[in-house]
Amino acid sequence: MRASTILQFPLLAAWLLFGAGCHYKVPEEPTASGQEIFELCAQCHGSAGEGNPKYHAPAIAGLPQWYLENQLKKFKSGVRGGHPLDRTGMMMRPMTLSFRNEADLKTAAAYVAALPKAALAEAQAGGDAARGKGLFAGCTACHGADAAGNEAVKAPPLNHASDWYLVEQLKKFKSGIRGFSPADMEGAQMRPMMATLADEQAIKDVVAHIVTLRR
Repeated sequence: MRASTILQFPLLAAWLLFGAGCHYKVPEEPTASGQEIFELCAQCHGSAGEGNPKYHAPAIAGLPQWYLENQLKKFKSGVRGGHPLDRTGMMMRPMTLSFRNEADLKTAAAYVAALPKAALAEAQAGGDAARGKGLFAGCTACHGADAAGNEAVKAPPLNHASDWYLVEQLKKFKSGIRGFSPADMEGAQMRPMMATLADEQAIKDVVAHIVTLRR
């Protein structure tokens, strides 16, 4: 084919010069708004993302978008909530499977991250915050002295988490129910840290200290 002929058909020329052998993937678009996608989540987490201990659903409003996306992907793949003894974690997997594409997941995470943080009631009793401060020293390298988290090491903020939820999750890490999968790198890093918390009382103590760091 002569160059003069190709120039008569600019679209053909563009395909020959740039498109041959390339597979262009059209970016996915969310199938609904963040609020609409969140309606299913709201049944447990509440319409404002305030959480509900009755359903073991933590407060999620205002959490960083990067953390929400990371955890939703873990639930969706079975990296989190895939342990046979993690009954509450397993409840999340069918929820994440409702996302029709990754854009839905990201849109839902962005919507939740933009929600104002809700006031949290203290439901966990029996912790010694003074003792917990010393126990928390080993956690500051990742989560920070103020428990505000660190995206660089994928450490979530803890200073606005429900105390009952923190106790529940620390117990899961200690027993190996959470962080069991080799693909859960951040979860695996938590398991050796749990060696510094000898028993349930130590877990309650460190959580009592974290509660004092709420802003």
